[in-house]
Amino acid sequence: MKLFVELYLDEDVSVLLSKILIARGFDATTAHDSEMLSRDDPEQLAFAVSQARCILTHNRKHFEELHVQYLEKGQMHYGIIIANRRPVYELLTRLLVILNKLTADEMVNNLIYI
Repeated sequence: MKLFVELYLDEDVSVLLSKILIARGFDATTAHDSEMLSRDDPEQLAFAVSQARCILTHNRKHFEELHVQYLEKGQMHYGIIIANRRPVYELLTRLLVILNKLTADEMVNNLIYI
């Protein structure tokens, strides 16, 4: 059982957020850190899955569709968190609620809005 969610922030999410999360003891990486800039959304999610990470994105439409596609095909992902664009510290506050409430196992195949 994996306790803590490990995050992958797609390129639209501020890299400052990952730095703050890491400083607070969370495992987080970004599309920039992973050399995944300019990749399309299916590639971003596939990469997150390959790394057993939950993806955090602002791209609601595409990731809602990808979530449904994964479920319909019986594929597993490690969670998708869709966030409205907000100032970094407001986004952090909302994200911490999820990270402190749900385990990595509970995030599997879940789509959450913050």
